[in-house]
Amino acid sequence: ISWQTAGILPPTCELCSDPRFIVDGAKRTDICQGELGDCWLLAAIASLTLDPAILNRVVPPGQSFSLQYAGIFHFQLWQYGEWVDVVVDDRLPTRDGKLLFVHSAEGGEFWSALLEKAYAKVNSSYEVLIGGSSIEGFEDFTGGISESYDLKEAPPFLFNIMRKALKLGSLLGCSIDISSSYETEAVTHQKLVKGHAYSITAARQVHHFGSPVELLRIRNPWGQVEWTGAWSDKEWDGLEPEEKKRLDHAADDGEFWMSYTDFLRQFSRLDICNLTPDTLSSEEFSRWNYGEFEGVWRVGSTAGGCRNYPATFCSNLQFFIRLEDVDDEPHDGEDGCTVLIGLMQKDARRERRFGRDLNTIGFAIYQVPDEYKGRSKVHLGPDVLLRRAAAARSQNFINLREVCERFKLPPGEYAIIPSTFQPHRKGSFILRVFTEKQAHTRSVTHTHTHTHTHTHTLCKKSGWFCVSVRWRGTWTLTSRRFHVSISFQPDVGSSLRVRTHNPVCVCVCVCVSHLNSPVCRLFEGSDVKSDGFSLQTCRSIISLLDLDGSGKLGLLEFHHVWTKIQKYLVFKSHDSDGSGSMSSHEMRAALAEAGFQLNSAVIQEIVGRYADSSFAIDFDCFVGCLIRLELLFSESQTFKR
Repeated sequence: ISWQTAGILPPTCELCSDPRFIVDGAKRTDICQGELGDCWLLAAIASLTLDPAILNRVVPPGQSFSLQYAGIFHFQLWQYGEWVDVVVDDRLPTRDGKLLFVHSAEGGEFWSALLEKAYAKVNSSYEVLIGGSSIEGFEDFTGGISESYDLKEAPPFLFNIMRKALKLGSLLGCSIDISSSYETEAVTHQKLVKGHAYSITAARQVHHFGSPVELLRIRNPWGQVEWTGAWSDKEWDGLEPEEKKRLDHAADDGEFWMSYTDFLRQFSRLDICNLTPDTLSSEEFSRWNYGEFEGVWRVGSTAGGCRNYPATFCSNLQFFIRLEDVDDEPHDGEDGCTVLIGLMQKDARRERRFGRDLNTIGFAIYQVPDEYKGRSKVHLGPDVLLRRAAAARSQNFINLREVCERFKLPPGEYAIIPSTFQPHRKGSFILRVFTEKQAHTRSVTHTHTHTHTHTHTLCKKSGWFCVSVRWRGTWTLTSRRFHVSISFQPDVGSSLRVRTHNPVCVCVCVCVSHLNSPVCRLFEGSDVKSDGFSLQTCRSIISLLDLDGSGKLGLLEFHHVWTKIQKYLVFKSHDSDGSGSMSSHEMRAALAEAGFQLNSAVIQEIVGRYADSSFAIDFDCFVGCLIRLELLFSESQTFKR
């Protein structure tokens, strides 16, 4: 219900008598910086106004201080893979009756100030907006992926990349680095502001006195101070009138033209935000192809660190991409597949507010060997990741919200491995992949499988049941209570013998009090250090092998226990230091050797359940885990049938 319909007057604005949300459409001149050091954000907002469709997504139309006014406004911001609706009231920070932060040149237009407030709310406060890069604002207003270039080391075809990016609807920003805090927003003799974020709105090639010149149109969010060098507002001789009109030249509006050569000389950094296909509605723009994944670095399982840590690196999550078609009109004239890869850690500004440092992050790209191509159940192991060179990698591991790189790769299938620099650093992230042509992406979400690889034969000789084991020495235990005799005798081929005078069963108590002693000797002969099985592990063994539901193990079932223990001795090959435990990062390989192929989510749960405080897994826990897995697989097969 509007205020007019309700018969009441709208509330009186304390800043002006006739407040407006937007006057004659949102324009770049609506964004004037206040006392908050967030010019990086204002540059992103200024670029946002260049595309009405993008602006309408962030600032939903139809809002005003009159019709259906309820004292609140809402905006949509992209936050780590999803669009979030942010609602704010109309109270804004002021001093001496004037807005303290961003404001419009007219003074009575408030959409930019309210958008700044919404952005501060989603990041927890105005204070955390001080300092930043325009690419962060670009991404949160568009859901796009940003790349950054050091202009002192600009690639040879950067102008072509910029021109192609603008044709793809990308948002571009640039800035001049400062060497100390005293240079912040210092103005050069040619009226460029250091430490200030500018936006680039056009790239053109013109003919000046018959010679081709590459030009860039640049916008200062202040709307006043602008470049006075070559191609500024006062130096436009040598252009044909038609070209001058095509460049849409205007004076004293904070927007100016500059040659690409001067741009490289004067500015320090270029940021490009490439938009997702759903963000662009205009048919005049081409579109990127887009894929997105979410992941977690979990200590003890998937927080494996970079390639410098070979013992844990292979436990990182892996994401796969298949490139088939080369680019059309490549910017450097060479065939290949352009790929933009962005790795972003979540809640960056919130973490900074609470005094927590960001992780140092990066990624590596490996070409998938021919024998693994097209397979959905692949997790590349040490044979690939540690013995072959990466096809590409992020230039640096750095503690920023996002690391993004542009690559040109030959057609093929690749594995992307995002990681922190050091292992054992927890965090959550999203991995995004942009390609110029259609590509197929997938994460390692293979079906869990269990392969039985061991079979044994039970033979009966004079009341003895024999099972082959690896053991040296002689040891015998007789239990009168259960009428069971268990002995190891090397003269019969290193065998475990179980003698019984009548068909009795071996229950959990026997497993714990009597079986553990020979088991320890078995481990000793097999180079596996262990104090035996816990009561919980023995109960799991009973649950799996008690086929008749008696709650006890018969002799045949007891034999199966022993054969499984031999099978589980694969543990020793992963206990490299002979400590009696293995690192949780080796759990995937150990499970695979035991016949289980599990995805990363299940591995994480296993580590959380069975690893100790130092993320080590001993033999008892390893056996308990395998027994539980076999039980789950057997139950799932029963259910399927």
